Amino acid sequence: MSRVYNFSAGPSAFPESVLQQAQAEMLEWRDSGMSVMEMSHRGKYFSMIAEELESDLRELLAIPANYKVLFLQGGASAQFSLIPQNILNGKTKACYVNTGAWSEKAIQDAKGQCEAVVSASSQDKNFTYIPDYASWQIDQDAAYLHYTSNETIHGVEFQSIPDSKGLTLVSDMSSNILSRPVDVSNFGLIYAGTQKNMGPAGVTVVIVREDLVGLAVKGMPPVFDYAQQVKNGSMLNTPATYNWYLVGLVLKWLKAQGGVSAIERRNITKAVKLYDVIDQSTLYSNPVEKSVRSRMNVPFILSDDALDKAFLAAAEANGLFELKGHRSVGGMRASIYNAMPESGVDALCEFIKEFERTH
Repeated sequence: MSRVYNFSAGPSAFPESVLQQAQAEMLEWRDSGMSVMEMSHRGKYFSMIAEELESDLRELLAIPANYKVLFLQGGASAQFSLIPQNILNGKTKACYVNTGAWSEKAIQDAKGQCEAVVSASSQDKNFTYIPDYASWQIDQDAAYLHYTSNETIHGVEFQSIPDSKGLTLVSDMSSNILSRPVDVSNFGLIYAGTQKNMGPAGVTVVIVREDLVGLAVKGMPPVFDYAQQVKNGSMLNTPATYNWYLVGLVLKWLKAQGGVSAIERRNITKAVKLYDVIDQSTLYSNPVEKSVRSRMNVPFILSDDALDKAFLAAAEANGLFELKGHRSVGGMRASIYNAMPESGVDALCEFIKEFERTH
């Protein structure tokens, strides 16, 4: 078997050692006599997995004790509607910053629940920058301010936590959670799909300050009510047990790498290498303002798009897969999440240079 370098934006590459551990434990987890997939979510063995999962995440992100951690289903997309239903607390407005495709989706879904006030937008320049914080128009009557910390499609990433002007701060961190340290105490709520830096698709992490729990709108179905999920340990219904287990393995792998600060240093090195090759080229370019370029998702275009198919075919022939850009923006995109080894980025850089030399 020959594994390729997988630059998919999600579901994304796993640490190989995690896959090997999952393979070794497929028939029997520890001394349980059964596979994790066969375990009752109410049983003692899965309870151990669940407890370790939350404990490891709390340790890696230094989550304060007054925050609840939920492991839910429905993806981050489900939270676009569920967040306003859970934390508006009688208010009719919520502020949003629009910096790309995922911000837009969050705004559209929130409109069904409240007035979604767009406090700032970079749509005027095709989402290639982040508006200066000082220019944001934040409505003090709003329940919260929402932003997407990393735009997977457009390759724009916040490099600092914005000033919410006193509003509860909410962030979709699906594509850069655990890639850099973050002070959780600055936020009322953080949410993230796990299929990029944390594990497989099928689990959504919600980290919510306890004073925001119990505010759901009247008639909220219990399975969507944060308070009910907190009360039931995210097991109001049967959870995605095997996916929880896999997320837990990824968290243990990350701890073994030295934690979030150590992985950030590696991510910086990988991103600098790739952007440098693109910037020094006459064939490739990246449209994003340098100060807000994503460390996780690197979009780039060829000056002659007639070469796109040849580039992708040659890349796959060299073991470099899933480099096609999102259909809405075209070009190429290399997602270089935590699990992408530096050797993968090195191989991509060498290929990029060689393709330019021959074309």
